[in-house]
Amino acid sequence: MRKSAPWFLFVMLLSVTTFAKNAKVDNAQDKDALPNTYLRGKQMKFTHAAPGGPHGAQKLANAASLSPNVTATPSTSCKPQSSLLACVDSVTNFVGSFKEEGVYLDGSTRDIWKYSMVGTAPRSNVTTVFNAPVIPVTINMLNNDGTPRSVVTDTTNCPNCTPGELGKTVRLISKPDSFVEPFLGSPVFANSTYNSSSVPTQITDAEMRAQFGKSAKPNWHTLLAPSLKAGVTMALVGGTYLYSLNDDGSCCAFVLVDYEVFSDELFPPTAPLDNSTVLGAAEVSGTITTTDISTLLFANVYLYLNDNVNDCCVLGFHGFDTEPGDATNGDRLRFYVMNYSSWISPGLFADPTCATTDPENCFQDVTAHSHEVAEIFNDPFTGYDNIHNITPFWLNPAGQCQDLMEVGDVIEDLLNSTFPVDINGFTYHPQTVALLPWFEFRSPSTAINGAYSYPNETALTALSAPQPLNCAGK
Repeated sequence: MRKSAPWFLFVMLLSVTTFAKNAKVDNAQDKDALPNTYLRGKQMKFTHAAPGGPHGAQKLANAASLSPNVTATPSTSCKPQSSLLACVDSVTNFVGSFKEEGVYLDGSTRDIWKYSMVGTAPRSNVTTVFNAPVIPVTINMLNNDGTPRSVVTDTTNCPNCTPGELGKTVRLISKPDSFVEPFLGSPVFANSTYNSSSVPTQITDAEMRAQFGKSAKPNWHTLLAPSLKAGVTMALVGGTYLYSLNDDGSCCAFVLVDYEVFSDELFPPTAPLDNSTVLGAAEVSGTITTTDISTLLFANVYLYLNDNVNDCCVLGFHGFDTEPGDATNGDRLRFYVMNYSSWISPGLFADPTCATTDPENCFQDVTAHSHEVAEIFNDPFTGYDNIHNITPFWLNPAGQCQDLMEVGDVIEDLLNSTFPVDINGFTYHPQTVALLPWFEFRSPSTAINGAYSYPNETALTALSAPQPLNCAGK
């Protein structure tokens, strides 16, 4: 989604008590309230932040005007050999290519396809560790006039409240605090056992090792070192969100936010950088840097598309913010690689018993985060130069068509999409992802055990048929 959107307010984290003193009770907008069963059965929506964020194109132009030495068009002005770092100031990455005839995004036919992945090449036999800041983000819901919003629980906005819970004044503010500890302990950051590694490791590293099969050297690993940062708050004005209260009348079972508003206010709008948005403030303060893989953690905050609440739900996305370079970094564009991911409470998207009745199709806890981090590892710059990570058009078994190396999207709408992993007594539900040989249209697969997906090696059992432009006629 590449459109910009209205305004927002960015504030540092304030206490609920402070807001409550000035809260105006307003139930006139209960059209914004949804039952907490609303998401049941809905699926992930695949989407990608525009390269550089919603203001990326304008900031590229600004960067070029700020300094004629800034590399603003890397597809033509630099020729990376081993890494896109020759062109941009960002995360350590390596490049590779494969040969397969297919249709390019302009409709032409080509047979050489290039990719960039984070870390060092599998033949290096070294371990790369990325700092991985985690910033918890609170959603502060406001009235149309920007004042703090409270509602009185009634059968309209809290149909499951008991009589004793009705009539309470509830401040609409959604905090991720209670999910931080299990989030940091998930398979994305904590080690577990996988057959692609001789030692316990993180799930995304295991997936990377699996897709390179025998070419992955024993000591080749790509790891994340999480670091918890201070929480921040994003304030939403009325008309840009909907909400659902918990069964006890507290806020909130989930919050749905307009995609364009959300992404527009996540990314800084200008270059040079300002601190008016969540990412902008983190960059200005040094909380995140160009060499990090950063996560913005939300609590059951999902996005709807096309100004239509029924067109949901985006559970996360990955991308990068673009900022100009200067003499201190060789006039290279600065790319801040990030993901927005929501913690997913059990029962929102599936029957609450899915953990026992259907454990491999539970969208909960870190399904979204594992999906986005895997895609960052495989496609950190989301095909921004129209060269790297553009693939032949592919069609997954559910009918999804793309031409990007988005490893999570291939699997997200298939059966057996999640893979239960137990760590310290907690069962997490990271998502299975597609492996490089699937995008290469390679048969047989050169990945571990001839697989096309991992950790569930049976989620993808066959290649996509060769596809025309945009999978026309699918």
